[in-house]
Order: sequence, then C-alpha cells, then structure tokens
Amino acid sequence: METQNTTLSPVTLGERIVALDLMRGFVLCGILLMNINGFGLAHAYNDPTIAGGSEGWNLYTWITTNMFFEGTMRGLFSLLFGVGMFILLDRMDKRNAGIKGADIYFRRLNWLLLFGVLHAYLLIWSGEVLFNYALMGFLVYSFRRLAPKALVIIALVLFSIGSFWNFMEYVGKAEMLDKVAQAKVQIASGKVLDRELKDANDEWEKVLNDRSLETINAFNEGMRKGYFGVVAFNAPEVFKWKTYGPYRYDLWDILSMMLLGIALFKWQILTGQKSFRFYTMMVIIGYTIGLTVNYFETMHIVNNSFSFISFYETNTTYDLGRVSVSMGHIGMIMLFNKINLLSWLKYAIACVGKMALTNYLMHSLICMIVFTGVGFGLFGKLQRFELLYVVFGIWLFQLIISPVWFKYYYFGPVEWLWRRLSYLQEPPFRKI
Repeated sequence: METQNTTLSPVTLGERIVALDLMRGFVLCGILLMNINGFGLAHAYNDPTIAGGSEGWNLYTWITTNMFFEGTMRGLFSLLFGVGMFILLDRMDKRNAGIKGADIYFRRLNWLLLFGVLHAYLLIWSGEVLFNYALMGFLVYSFRRLAPKALVIIALVLFSIGSFWNFMEYVGKAEMLDKVAQAKVQIASGKVLDRELKDANDEWEKVLNDRSLETINAFNEGMRKGYFGVVAFNAPEVFKWKTYGPYRYDLWDILSMMLLGIALFKWQILTGQKSFRFYTMMVIIGYTIGLTVNYFETMHIVNNSFSFISFYETNTTYDLGRVSVSMGHIGMIMLFNKINLLSWLKYAIACVGKMALTNYLMHSLICMIVFTGVGFGLFGKLQRFELLYVVFGIWLFQLIISPVWFKYYYFGPVEWLWRRLSYLQEPPFRKI
C-alpha cells in the first residue's frame, strides 16, 4: 500500500510566485494611501470637509485617491489573502494532509485573529483588517474546491447583496433627512414632534455633533494622549468596528473579493501566465468601466459640496467602480511583471510583498509614533495632502529595508512567527 505524504511545512522560497509577491508589494503601498487618513485625521476617511481640508491640494488629493485607490487597495488586499489561503489549502490537499492540514489551516487563522485583536488595540488602529480576514478565512475553507465560475457567481451574489444594502441605507438616510425637514417646520410652528420625527431629528443631531469642531478637537486631543491613554481612548472605536463591521461589510466586501481572487488564481490570471494582450484588455476594460463610475461618483459628491446624502447616493454603485478598477490594477501590475524593465524596482516591491504582514503592522507602529502622544502627537495637525509625505517616507523606508532584510533572513519576522505557531515546527530564519 502506498504511504501518503503528510509532512507539511511552510512554503519555501522556490515555491513562491513572484507575480503575487509583486502584487502584494504594490497593494501594501497603495493601502497606506487610504489608511493614512484614519491614522492622522478624525472621522475624515471619506469626507474631507470634516478634517484635513477640502480645497486646493487637499481636494486634488481626495479626488485622486477616491478615483484610483478607495476600495480597490482594500479589495486587492482581501483578494490576495484569499489566494494565500487557497494556496495553503491546495498544497495540503495535494499532499493528502487530511485532518492534519485542516488543523494547520484553522490554527493559522486562530493566530491571525489574535494578531488582529492585538494590532487593533495595542497598535492603535481601529481600521485594521487581520481580525476580519481571519473571520472570513474560516468561511473560505468550504469554497476551496469550487470551480472558478461558481466562485465568481457566488462573489457576484455577495457584491449584489452588499450593493442592495447600500441602496437601502441610502433610502433610509434620505427618508431621515425628509423627516428632519418636516421636524424643522413643526418646531418653527410650535408643534410637538411625534415619535417618528423626534427619532429622525435626534439621529440628525448626532450626525451634526459627530462632525462638529468640538467633537473633532476632542478626538484629536484623545489621540494625542500617552500610550495607555490613547489605547483606552481608541478601544471603543475598535470594539465598534470589530462587532458591527463583520456582518455589515465583511461578507459583501471581503469574502466576495477572496472568492474572486481564488477564481482568478485558478484561471492563472494572478500568476502572470496570460498574454500581454490579455492583461492589456484587462486594463482597458477595467479602467474604462471603473474609472467612469468612480468619476461620476466623485463629481457627484464634489458638485453637491460633500453633502451628507451624496456619499450614500454614490455608495449604490460603489462595488461596480471599485471592483472594475481593481481588475485594471491587476492587469497593470501583471504587465509590469512581464516587461524586462526596472528589475531592481520590481525586486524591491516584491520584497515588500514577501513580508507584507510585517510591513502592514509596521505601518501602524510608525503611524502610532508619528500621530499619537506616544511619539510626535501630530494627529489632526497635518492637512490631507501633507499626510502623503508620511506615506512616501514609509514607502521609501520599506522599499529599502525589505530587500536588505532578505539578504540575511528567509522570512519577515512576523511571517516567521506566524509559520512557527501554525505548523508547530521551527522554519529556517537566518541565512547562513
């Protein structure tokens, strides 16, 4: 009887797919362009009128990031995580790992869940995604053997549910504003508000309060406290997003992209094996559809002076724009991977991608030092376009330090720890 090979170990350097590492590096750099707004500004991730400035260079910065990066970098990060989970599961299936392979997979996710909790609370980043990826990763296991077409159909269904939820949320907010207008008329005429109008008026008052200068200044001061003070101040925000976020966004935003990523990987699109013509068409079609949608969304918001309801209106086509642009980004990255130019830059970006988990956590560590009272206390003090200086500085640092690191080590430090905890064996670390 043939003996099954159930010896499992982490992916070796020879098994790595360069195109995926390159893509991870690009996406990791790109996601910081969006996250920096949460790291450095209060309640202004989407709306630049709340903090950071909405005129001149601040407006151009918001338009550019909203057109090209909003939702796309997060989406591609999710896509790549799904691919990574599939590659792990596929290797285990091919080695007939059975229960032992499943143990490694779920142990890996359990540790990622813990990393996410520690990241969110101790590194002061309520927008972190490791916790959310672990939750969705538990679901990915059941989809790993589906055909690509089935995965795409399921992803489209999830996108559709999320878009419908966005639409219904827009309808609800529009009705709320209509009731607020009715309440103002009744208040002006001295009438007592009924329960429905009072609830709508109270909701609107809360929206205005959250956007008020007093609230923003208080938030800024809270984020400039010392370490334990800012951890305590940030904790309610973390709790809110880690309890509300998974069912409101993650199934439709994260799981959908993970499944789409697995389908694209099975079709060999993410490994750089398709033709120049294929990837060029991906760029043309993806950007034509996505940037057109994003342009009209962005201009609608700008032309309506960043009104509260304009953001909810544009959310109804949000996924169509972001997913299409994401496909364009994939095509562009794969074309860059295939051309025989700038090999030194491709290597540096791929190194950033090879230690994506370490570099992702490093974003939070550096920004904690830059923005909170742990370090320089610059939270709320930089304009939106000035935050890009921090982004470019982090990019430069990681593009230099990552290739240097891999001269001496096989894995990034957090990647090594994650493998050690997942496989219950010690992978090689320092190169001899």
